[in-house]
Amino acid sequence: MKLNYKRTFLIGLAFLSISAFWQMYDGVIPKILTNENTFNLGESVSGIFMAADNILALFLLPFFGAVSDKCRSRLGRRTPFILLGTVLAAVLMNLLPLIDNRNASAPAGYMLPLFIGVLLLLLVSMSIYRSPAVALMPDVTPKPLRSKANAVINLMGAVGGVLYLVITMFLYPDSRTEGLTHIDYQPLFLSVAGIMILAVAVLLLTIREPKLAAENTAYEAAHPEEDLTQDDGKGKEVLPGPVKRSLFFVLLSVSLWYLGYNGITTWFTKYAEQMWNMELGSASRCLTIATVGAIATYLPAGIVASRVGRKKTILFGVGLLSMTFLACFVYTLFMDSFSPVLYVFFVLVGIAWATINVNSLPMVVEMCKKSDLGKFTGYYYAFSMSAQIITPVVAGWLLEYVSYKALFPYATVAVALAFVTMSMVRHGDGKVEVRKGLEAFAELD
Repeated sequence: MKLNYKRTFLIGLAFLSISAFWQMYDGVIPKILTNENTFNLGESVSGIFMAADNILALFLLPFFGAVSDKCRSRLGRRTPFILLGTVLAAVLMNLLPLIDNRNASAPAGYMLPLFIGVLLLLLVSMSIYRSPAVALMPDVTPKPLRSKANAVINLMGAVGGVLYLVITMFLYPDSRTEGLTHIDYQPLFLSVAGIMILAVAVLLLTIREPKLAAENTAYEAAHPEEDLTQDDGKGKEVLPGPVKRSLFFVLLSVSLWYLGYNGITTWFTKYAEQMWNMELGSASRCLTIATVGAIATYLPAGIVASRVGRKKTILFGVGLLSMTFLACFVYTLFMDSFSPVLYVFFVLVGIAWATINVNSLPMVVEMCKKSDLGKFTGYYYAFSMSAQIITPVVAGWLLEYVSYKALFPYATVAVALAFVTMSMVRHGDGKVEVRKGLEAFAELD
């Protein structure tokens, strides 16, 4: 049994479109809201609006995931949501620069409420297809191959982020934006909308969800694995107590490692400036190196998990991430400036994060029955989003009221706790492939 990489890359186009959007959203929306010549909001107020996507995600991702589970259409369960969400998002997102440009040329009191209203509708539109887009992969992929497939999905997400960065560098070089009091972001929004529409169009033309889902259902019926659900005595399938505990500890682990990782990524550029006298470009380079390390690790991490198990692979990544954060703290105790050793640390951060991220979602959906894949995908994102709401505030409070030196210990402790909770997981590991001799090199074909 081998993963169909071509098909999985095509399925990953939906995640590529999502990642390109969020890269733009995080990079541009704060600039629009805080520009003193347009809306002129303070960082605290704009931060509240920037947190709205994570807050909405807590409720909307599980909801739309569960709704897509019950969808029956000729396009399949997930495709209608991917199509609807993409079209709505592509239209709504391009209203934002129109409103911003109009307010810059002729300010009016109603412009800010109009901008925020469209922004909230846009976030709902993105929520419509985020969980269904991610759930499409396990719908059409046999359980033992899902770690490898999730590696491909994450790699496609990284490609989406890189596409956005390349377009941004081309459209808005320093030579074109220096000295401007207002920047027209319409070309950028149109470009990202084009990427989203093109990616989803190719997905729709090449992936026949009902046919592939039926084939996967037939395959899994012919190769049955342990069913973790049980009848509750009323004809309803539920998870038994031990499986529920494993699910809880996996989701708790997800929250904990996101607390640590996003605490660092949110505040690192400010931390590096204060503690190591690094400029924005140098600090951002460390984060970019971490991303490169992750990209290089996605596919190998999925293959390793198929050999030794997802839990062991995740525990390795969690241990490596915790130790690397601790090493960064020790570095701070002895160094007050940049050293190339930081690049080594952040390569390790990227490797660790990819090892964790590739295998965690497959562990969650391994514990549910096929009809609940969307709902359980929503659970995964609800727990990860919760951490991403909390950690910027908690880490920011530590920086302001305790010490900048507290950032890496905070992240170290959070990730170390995830190692403890992950050690208590007993289900969701999937079937480990055992290969001997030349079979071990089959993935290199």
